[in-house]
Amino acid sequence: MRNLLIYLAALPAAALWFAGCSTVPSSQSDKDQLHSESVAAFNDFKAADPSLAAFLKGAWGYAIFPSIGKGAIGIGGAYGHGEVYEQGQRVGWTDMTQGTIGLQLGGQTYSELIVFQNKTAIDNFKSGDFALSAQASAVAAASGAAATAKFDNGVAVFVRSQSGLMYEASIGGQNFGYRPLSQ
Repeated sequence: MRNLLIYLAALPAAALWFAGCSTVPSSQSDKDQLHSESVAAFNDFKAADPSLAAFLKGAWGYAIFPSIGKGAIGIGGAYGHGEVYEQGQRVGWTDMTQGTIGLQLGGQTYSELIVFQNKTAIDNFKSGDFALSAQASAVAAASGAAATAKFDNGVAVFVRSQSGLMYEASIGGQNFGYRPLSQ
């Protein structure tokens, strides 16, 4: 029984490892699909919270992850692809990997929007040395949430749940990869 529990706990991390974690989508079709999904997710964020438009107006850029899959049984992991925008222009691709450990069980899919207050914050993200602690300062995208949101070290994070259920009291973090469109 103990071996079965260890095996089940390792499944989320193993699934992430074998998911082909590549920042840049592998084909033009995949790039087009990610772009379409990113635009739709961004529009969903703005529809869920009309105050987000004003919040974004003063920002330097953002990264949008249309769908992040997350699962855990004691040990958890998450992975998703996205796009990066700077001054209103798409500038690159990004991916997010997350590992957590603690009291957690379940699975969910969510969208994530990371808003960069200034050029320094987005340059830090694009440098490849950017990480966030799991769920640190994430704001649930709901009507009026952006009106009271604040930047923390030049970054604000918004999430929208899509499906699933997750019980979680864990520690971990999100790490990000970035590749410019020209690569």
